[in-house]
Amino acid sequence: MARRADEEYDYLFKVVLIGDSGVGKSNLLSRFTRNEFCLESKSTIGVEFATRTLQVEGRTVKAQIWDTAGQERYRAITSAYYRGAVGALLVYDVTKPTTFEQVWLKELRDHADSNIVIMLIGNKTDLKHSRAVRTEDAQGFMLRKKALSFIETSALKATNVEKAFQTILCLRFTGIISKKSLSSDEPAPSVIKEAVKHIVVGGSEANTKKPCCSN
Repeated sequence: MARRADEEYDYLFKVVLIGDSGVGKSNLLSRFTRNEFCLESKSTIGVEFATRTLQVEGRTVKAQIWDTAGQERYRAITSAYYRGAVGALLVYDVTKPTTFEQVWLKELRDHADSNIVIMLIGNKTDLKHSRAVRTEDAQGFMLRKKALSFIETSALKATNVEKAFQTILCLRFTGIISKKSLSSDEPAPSVIKEAVKHIVVGGSEANTKKPCCSN
């Protein structure tokens, strides 16, 4: 059956949000897909997902973002949802060192495709006086583990949320396009020049906050 006009897209990318319970994965998802934030959001049970369509280098990319439960008892269940994911946002809370120290990188690499694009995200930067994980420590972790991008965000203030998702989608998009360019001897698109900058820290987005559950 043909897709409706408003459902047409050139690429469908599945991206998973992974991390301990309470690090803010659900609010990162709602901020990116609906520009919403809810202070009283509940822990995810199992898996939830939402979609958003973007334009990348003139192509329509539909992002299907999966929010996985962070509780230990759900790990065996949610590991199945890593299959088919082309990108993963590995989230920790900058105010809780244990969420950084136990970041789910091994879990992800054990179950996901070896070519998955991974971004490390330090969330809740709005809680400046409670910060317990230094930016430098996260950067060092990223460099040791290799093939990771890194950014710090605040779902509450909408800081770098748009940038985080767009970066991981562009990294995946450029991986596809660069292969096509190599096989056809055509120059790669300009987005590659930006996407290959793996360390992404700082900056802010100009998104306007909306109350929880707004349209």
